[in-house]
Amino acid sequence: MGTSLEPAHTEFPASPRPDPNHADCRGVASVLSRVGDKWSVFVIMMLSDGPKRFNELKRMINGISQRMLTLTLRGLERDGLVTRTIFPTIPPRVDYELTDLGRGLQEPVKALGEWAIAHQDRIAAARTRFDERNGG
Repeated sequence: MGTSLEPAHTEFPASPRPDPNHADCRGVASVLSRVGDKWSVFVIMMLSDGPKRFNELKRMINGISQRMLTLTLRGLERDGLVTRTIFPTIPPRVDYELTDLGRGLQEPVKALGEWAIAHQDRIAAARTRFDERNGG
């Protein structure tokens, strides 16, 4: 028998990939840009064991500027992942804590962070090989 030019596999998944111009994709992209941002991942990881004050978070997250921590916390608060509680003391005390929605991200974020830590050497080696091959 000869080779047939007819497609052998004509079944498609029940849920085809969504159109990238579809509103659902834009909505998901918006959420992923927040929760996938490196500083958001660190903040969520640091808040996973309870509320923290701003300066405590800043000390725990190596390399984050005060401005970037402020922007990250505001974004997480806007998205309903973090709450900000102001205590009427002198000076005022402000605590940041994960919401129920934010706590739901703990496991995926932790898994992502652990994966990155476990594979950072292999990724660095792959980057070096790529750069050497491509004159980078």
